[in-house]
Amino acid sequence: MPQAGDLRVSLNAFTFFKDNEYFNDIVEGYTLFGTQLNPQLVYYPTKDLRLEAGVFLWKDFGNPVLRQVRPTFRATWTHGSSEFIFGNIKANLNHGYIEPLLDFERVMLKPLEEGLQYRLNTKRVFLDTWVDWLKQEYPGVNYQEQIAGGLSSSFRLTGDNSPVQLSIPVQFTARHFGGQIDTLHMPVQTLFNYATGVVARVPLGGRVLQAVRLNAYGLLFDDHSFSNYRLPYQSGNGLYLNGTVETRYVDLMLSYWQGHQFFAPLGGPYYQSIASRYGTPGYTDAERRLLLLRLLRDFRISDAAALTVRVEPVYDFNRSLLDFSFGVYLNFRQEWLLGNLARRVRVGQ
Repeated sequence: MPQAGDLRVSLNAFTFFKDNEYFNDIVEGYTLFGTQLNPQLVYYPTKDLRLEAGVFLWKDFGNPVLRQVRPTFRATWTHGSSEFIFGNIKANLNHGYIEPLLDFERVMLKPLEEGLQYRLNTKRVFLDTWVDWLKQEYPGVNYQEQIAGGLSSSFRLTGDNSPVQLSIPVQFTARHFGGQIDTLHMPVQTLFNYATGVVARVPLGGRVLQAVRLNAYGLLFDDHSFSNYRLPYQSGNGLYLNGTVETRYVDLMLSYWQGHQFFAPLGGPYYQSIASRYGTPGYTDAERRLLLLRLLRDFRISDAAALTVRVEPVYDFNRSLLDFSFGVYLNFRQEWLLGNLARRVRVGQ
């Protein structure tokens, strides 16, 4: 447990390789291969207030220059089961979204989010509401301000001893382009996405077969731009069904996606009805039907390090096309206590 006055140094290191063998017009194949480092100093003015400051370094392999060098700062106030976070919020997978709403690749392509966040985590409720200020606008600039945000939550319905664990997820994301002091004078664009459904997990307790998870989500897309529409579709919907078998050796997940004019600007590109920046410009597919298989395995190297392997074939029913992706990810996170400044001050007095 942290104590008031603790001074620590932390290191987050992430090395990634993801090969997307895609051959379709929504998103064509590409490879992500590189490493990211975030060393920081950590200070606790009180045991409930954590201050972190450091530098974020991003190096793509095959590129001799750093892709990003950015300062990082986070203030986290913990009060009971609540966390209030300012600065670099807990991003990406920490939000707990399904992939059609928030792309897994944001771990590599959008590793930092900056803004405000409130998180609640109890035995019954998980709640994460957040704002990511993507682009600041200044007088006379030739671009719009950009903001993203949302809410991700899960409400557990069953008790600890129930043979089936049931929960209700509720998720929401928003993406906004606007501002009044730029030189573009372009209309405001605001895009909303919603998802809810039911999640069931049945613990099996076997030596090999450990649990089965079933979940179903209904999703909506709404372009809330007040008639200033820039996209081919102004509304859409989706159905996302998943079945997962958790085993001692690997997690096997089978998913079905059916999307009607669906678009989520923060979501995985393969689920969208509008081509991504990796796809054919202007291409649309109003009715998407996909079958996805995921094989996931985490290898624990130590308390601070883990290796994750993901193999993900996907079948497009409309095109009778089989694509796949393969990824390997190495995470290292550790902190070291340098000392306690409060004790040193008292001794010096």
